[in-house]
Amino acid sequence: MIPTSGSTRVRVLPLVSFLPYVVVGGVHLIALATTTGPIVSVSKALLMPALVAAVVVSGGLGSRRLTAWLIAAIGLSWVGDIALNVPGDLGFVVGLGGFLLAHVAYLVLFVRLTGLRRPRAVALVYAVWFAVFLAVLAPSLGAFLAPVAIYGVVLGAMAVAALRLGTVVALGGALFVVSDTVLAIMRFLPDAAIPAHDLIVMSTYIAAQGLIARGLLRRFGAGTTAHPLASRGRRAPATDR
Repeated sequence: MIPTSGSTRVRVLPLVSFLPYVVVGGVHLIALATTTGPIVSVSKALLMPALVAAVVVSGGLGSRRLTAWLIAAIGLSWVGDIALNVPGDLGFVVGLGGFLLAHVAYLVLFVRLTGLRRPRAVALVYAVWFAVFLAVLAPSLGAFLAPVAIYGVVLGAMAVAALRLGTVVALGGALFVVSDTVLAIMRFLPDAAIPAHDLIVMSTYIAAQGLIARGLLRRFGAGTTAHPLASRGRRAPATDR
């Protein structure tokens, strides 16, 4: 069982620490729906720093290395956010690279938390998603075929790994897939009729990042007894604290 003091910290403090992230996310979505001014760009640039602050204030994951992986994933997402605001292929390539590395960081973190296990049957949904995703986009990808295919594999693997970390993290992984799918469709199939696609991309993205961080902190955060190494029958090294 989780001690009362630890339970209070896990259940209350993360909720308070996530408030700036929620506020910045709300401002961004409102600005996105009503204007194309600097508020959109500024609020987008503040999203991931606010999420990092939430992780730090909440005490992290109880292990410096694991917390570093989580912050690295969020930080690389921030690089992707900034790069995608740059017009043209260069901004897109850098943004794609940033998010690719972010998904790799999340994948490494998830595997370190749960170990390598056989995927659950529900993971077949992501296999079907990837097949349809690539089949629909392939004719329009050109030179981006290989990078987008690699990105899709890593994104899907991240979402599959998230299934082992509880409903909240799994939902975050699924929403990340939705966000990136809509973004890719609008990038490579600009004639696709997806109403309010910018709002769909950003609302699912903001929710995905927040749910992943919140779910990990709730399950493995400092003050809980569910330390990932201990849960696999190994004692966490003192240097990780």
